[in-house]
Amino acid sequence: MDPRTRLLLEGPPGRTILRLAWPNMLVMGAQSSIGLIETWYVSRLGTDALAGMALVFPAFMLLQMVSAGAVGGGILSTLSRVLGADRREHANGVVWAAVGVTLLLSGATTAAALAFGRDLYVLLGGTGGALDAAVAYSTVVFAGAVPLWLFNSFSAVIRAQGNMAFPATVIVAGTALLVPVSPLLIFGWGPVPALGIAGGGLAVVAYYVIGTVILGWHIWSGRGVLKPTARPPRLPLAATGEILRIGLASSISSVSTNVTVALAMAAAAAASPAAVAGYGTAVRLEYLLIPLVFGLGAPTAAIVGTSIGAGDRARAVRVTWIAAGIAFAITEAIGLAAALFPARFLGLFTDDPAIVAAGAAYLAVVGPAYGFFGAGLALYFAAQATGRLAIPLAASLFRVGLVAALGGPAAHAFGPAGLYAVLAGAMVVYAGITASAVASAVGVRRIGAWLAMRRVPSA
Repeated sequence: MDPRTRLLLEGPPGRTILRLAWPNMLVMGAQSSIGLIETWYVSRLGTDALAGMALVFPAFMLLQMVSAGAVGGGILSTLSRVLGADRREHANGVVWAAVGVTLLLSGATTAAALAFGRDLYVLLGGTGGALDAAVAYSTVVFAGAVPLWLFNSFSAVIRAQGNMAFPATVIVAGTALLVPVSPLLIFGWGPVPALGIAGGGLAVVAYYVIGTVILGWHIWSGRGVLKPTARPPRLPLAATGEILRIGLASSISSVSTNVTVALAMAAAAAASPAAVAGYGTAVRLEYLLIPLVFGLGAPTAAIVGTSIGAGDRARAVRVTWIAAGIAFAITEAIGLAAALFPARFLGLFTDDPAIVAAGAAYLAVVGPAYGFFGAGLALYFAAQATGRLAIPLAASLFRVGLVAALGGPAAHAFGPAGLYAVLAGAMVVYAGITASAVASAVGVRRIGAWLAMRRVPSA
């Protein structure tokens, strides 16, 4: 068995998670900083450009979440279970199944964004210069949906083999390259014309094109556990269906997060423009938690999926709880820091006192609940690795339902603070439902084992 696969199956759970996760988490932080870098540069173009980027941000993050976390998670889950069962040849076919699914879904994404993007931004409240900026940026970044999606799928293939380092290296190098390229294309210099907000989008697309080529070369060069053929074979229908099943089901969770943000933004809009801008700026921190926890969730899913494939369910459960605890500690620390020092974060994007005050009000209430959101996400990634997503998806939908039913009335009765209290409560409920499903399943087994050990023999 390959040493990386053996580590996933036999390494100490806590130490193995941290060994694989910490570089991955740092890299996910670097990747998520791409949005911060772009926002900082675009903010220098004026209010309309910043507002236009804010309109596109939820849709772009949804693309990232679906491609990396949902469909990428389906690829990682399917492939890790096959590798755990030591079915190497079948695993090589799964790689091509992942490519086929990715091309299909990414092409559909580009077509939908180009056809309906403007209507979506109008629905979100975009008008005038802000709407024009949103359409300009959106057209470029969603035209590059295919390389972005392939980048995340190839990363999932490599991570499923227990190799977190290579995707990490590519992401860090690409982020470092983006820092000078982005302002060059936005503001221009010498013979390079100033492309404005569209230049920022072009820099992001170039980052994913180059990264996709490098990741693809690594997979097909045979440097990892897998050695897929140069030409696509007859796609394994079972693997293709499993990737689609997990990926599309997981997409519901990704969509629910963005729907929650959209509902909250609509409720905040009833209060004041400053409340919308403040919430839209502050909620970026919540979005940044998702790739951060994904950095922990990817190795967790690899360990859980490989353990399930090898028939070691007890190890899968232990890893799940340990990962949830780590995720809670990290995201709770971030949330408390944001609640205590909101101006440090919000000041990266604006110095408008009204916007900073509105964003600080959100972070003061919702920030302390971030730990529950992080733990729920970690449990979701572990469940994704098993292929059983009913309870985590129900928890995501219940969170949306709470915000839809109570967010508007709470904002009307108590102002933005009422809305933020609903958002914080929904995070706690989300984590509670997801954790209770794991606890009940494990608890029933443990109680049965405890009674069996203490049963008094009959005379």
